[in-house]
Amino acid sequence: MDFVSGLPLSPRKKDAIWVIVDRLTNLAHFILVRMDYSLDNLAELYISEIVKLHGVPVSIISNRDPRFTSRFWEKLQEALVTQLYFSTAFHPQTDDQSERVIQVLEDMLRCCILEFEGNWERYLPLIEFAYNNNYQSSTKMAPYEALYGRKCRTPLYWTELSEKKIHWVDLIRETE
Repeated sequence: MDFVSGLPLSPRKKDAIWVIVDRLTNLAHFILVRMDYSLDNLAELYISEIVKLHGVPVSIISNRDPRFTSRFWEKLQEALVTQLYFSTAFHPQTDDQSERVIQVLEDMLRCCILEFEGNWERYLPLIEFAYNNNYQSSTKMAPYEALYGRKCRTPLYWTELSEKKIHWVDLIRETE
């Protein structure tokens, strides 16, 4: 778990992304947040975005952000029977995986901000989809495939000549 902050304020008044990466599959969730969210807000998001989809994790590695080192977060994870581990800044033995995901996310966000005139919030779900549907050399498959045991269907399909055929829907064109 980590935060990407310092983003331009989005139309829904969000200014950060909470990045949560599954260490086994490399699956990532990019959750829109505000840096001034309370711990109650973060706990609700954690339950509604992570626990509902994946269950309660056995352990969590996060940086030493005050929200993650707080007594509230510690007691919440204790109640969920989840072990908390804290990394130090850019310590490859503990947080290299999340740092790499954040680097990829930042690159993709930069492209969106340049290409789509700063509206990064609208494209965040597509960024998450693209990341989770991208081949990972460490697992020899995409995170989606590692989690669900099958390749993900996408709005794009390929002919034998590797020519893209895109249905005429604008969203699919933007996705591509």
